[in-house]
Amino acid sequence: MGIVQPQVHRFLNLMEASYQAIRLAAFAVNRTRRLIKAPQLYWSDTALALFLAGETEPRGPHLENLVLMDLLAWRDVQVRRPEVLYWRTATGLEVDLVVETPTRVLPIEVKAAARVAPADAKGLEVFLNEYPDLTDGALLLHGGAETFPLTRRVLAAPWWPVC
Repeated sequence: MGIVQPQVHRFLNLMEASYQAIRLAAFAVNRTRRLIKAPQLYWSDTALALFLAGETEPRGPHLENLVLMDLLAWRDVQVRRPEVLYWRTATGLEVDLVVETPTRVLPIEVKAAARVAPADAKGLEVFLNEYPDLTDGALLLHGGAETFPLTRRVLAAPWWPVC
C-alpha cells in the first residue's frame, strides 16, 4: 500500500473508534494445536462493504459480515454478554464465528449456498472434536430454506430467519 505499518494501525484504530470497522478476536484455549490469533477485520456497515465491492447481494464474506453484525447486536442486549470470536488453525481449518459464554461455546459456520453437504461442516467437526467439554453441537447457517441435521452434531439452518 505504500504506507508504514504504524500508519496502517492508526487508520484501523480510527476506523474502529468511528464505528466503521470491528476487529474480531480469535478463540483460543491453552491447547497444543497451533492457532491463528490475529484479529479479523470486519466492516460495521455491511451495505457499505457491498457497495464498495460493487455487489448487490451478500455472499461469502459479506454474508458472514451480515450475520456477525446481527450477532453483535444480539450480544449487546444480553445481561451476561457473551463473546463473539472466530477460530482458525495454522493449517487453514476455520470456524467463522464462535459464541462463548462462561460455560459453553457455540461454533457457527456461514455458507451462502442454498444446498450444503456434510463436507461443509469440516471445520465445525474439527472444532467439536477439539473442544468436546465446551460444546454440545454446532450451527451451519446457509442460503437455503430448510432446517435439518447436517451431521450428528451440526444443525443446518437458513441464515435469513436468524438475522
